[in-house]
Amino acid sequence: MTESTSPPARSQNTSYVVNKNGADQFVNILQRRPDGQVYVHYDGFDKRLDEWISGTSLRPANESMRKRKRDTPSPTPTKPETQPDPLMTEEEFDIKHHKQITARRNFDKVNFGQWRIKTWYFSPYPLTDSELEDSTGLPGGSASTSKIPGVNRATVRSHGRTSDLLAGGLTRSHLSGEKSILWVCDRCFKYMAEGAAWEMHVKQCDRRHPPGRKVYQRGAHIIWEVDGAKDKLYCQNLSLFGKLFIDVKTLFFDCDNFLFYILTDADSQRDHVLGFFSKEKISYDDYNLACIIVLPPYQRKGYGMLMIEFSYEVSRRAGKIGTPERPLSDLGLRSYLTYWVATLIRFFRRLLSVLPPDRSTVMSSGRLPDLTGVLPPPSEDANSRKKRAKGWDGETPDSNSTFATPNGLDDTITAMRTVLTTSNPDGSATSHVVVRSTLAEIASATNLRIEDAAFALNECGFLASTLEGVVGITREMVEAVAKDRNVKRMCLDPAHVMLT
Repeated sequence: MTESTSPPARSQNTSYVVNKNGADQFVNILQRRPDGQVYVHYDGFDKRLDEWISGTSLRPANESMRKRKRDTPSPTPTKPETQPDPLMTEEEFDIKHHKQITARRNFDKVNFGQWRIKTWYFSPYPLTDSELEDSTGLPGGSASTSKIPGVNRATVRSHGRTSDLLAGGLTRSHLSGEKSILWVCDRCFKYMAEGAAWEMHVKQCDRRHPPGRKVYQRGAHIIWEVDGAKDKLYCQNLSLFGKLFIDVKTLFFDCDNFLFYILTDADSQRDHVLGFFSKEKISYDDYNLACIIVLPPYQRKGYGMLMIEFSYEVSRRAGKIGTPERPLSDLGLRSYLTYWVATLIRFFRRLLSVLPPDRSTVMSSGRLPDLTGVLPPPSEDANSRKKRAKGWDGETPDSNSTFATPNGLDDTITAMRTVLTTSNPDGSATSHVVVRSTLAEIASATNLRIEDAAFALNECGFLASTLEGVVGITREMVEAVAKDRNVKRMCLDPAHVMLT
């Protein structure tokens, strides 16, 4: 959670204030425990930050608002609504129930291999037999008639997704301590409610890598393609585990229509799962990604960007211009904006360079060099190649990897640009690259949707000033954005993609 210097925003349902990281935050109470613990949502923040806190740390919001109350105009009283609720569609009905059901996490932590990770969201793991007995033993509690605030009852019409969620441990909210921990095998993703059963399972589980086939391998990093129709149980367990960290609207236990791409890191014994993304086998909107998750212990290491770049490479090889499925989460939008901006910056760098990135000088005999095309790379003496620091494939590529672009892009660059050479008084000449193109041509060259490219260009400030619908972009502007947004080289090397 990031601290804010301005007063926190307050919703209409907020009634308490709690001090969090030295700052007052408005909270909503979602549930209370008999021991005085309360489950709160921080107003204005994502619900992955919801947590159990001591009820003694709460203060009525009115006390904090008294000093500002004089300066705040009182709201105009309105008459209570007397009109009946409008008829909802089945999808709206399902969304309403889903929000109420998944308002709080049903597990506090998950034990995954050597990691004990705090969960972010609700995941509909089915109740075990022992949990069913515990839930029916609660005062007024019943596993078959779990009460949810605002949800009268579950019916067949309320969709299979809601039925799955109702079976997904709604009564776990009373659990605490070790009972609030989920145990998951980091090899096959089988889940257990008790640590003893988990320890017995991991001693016997002999899976060394995900099922399916390799579609990318660069050093120890491998991406596996798993068919949800062929490996149903593995993909179902993977989806349930991913739901702990993804706030998606629905979760389908029928994975037949999805492909899962799992990123692993290999050691001498086996492959360790770092993250995964899924995509529909047939998407009429050409979505190249349905959901993506990098496990919390491996975040902020470039693995998410590697999977995003791979998803676009899959679309490019299929002759399609892909885009992620909407709506995007706050973290998803941030990651995709980084990818779109980096793709455009690398393209503009290559487009607005007179010489190729691996050339600082050009020599020719008898006639002037042709700068309109792309010159062949210079030959490199194998003996002069130096060992470099470890990177994605064991060695860090040359500096020209910053300009790395998908195969076939050089022809596009050649067709779009014009080299203008002007003479100098001393007999020398200066060359400049001039490019005139449309937004659609830029989007096509970078394999981005037009709306995604336009959004990224606007976020970079390139569309701030236009003259009669024409936008001017210089190399200096490109470098300024690259420095401001810390644009890095591509994580993906298309040469290591194993798709046919």
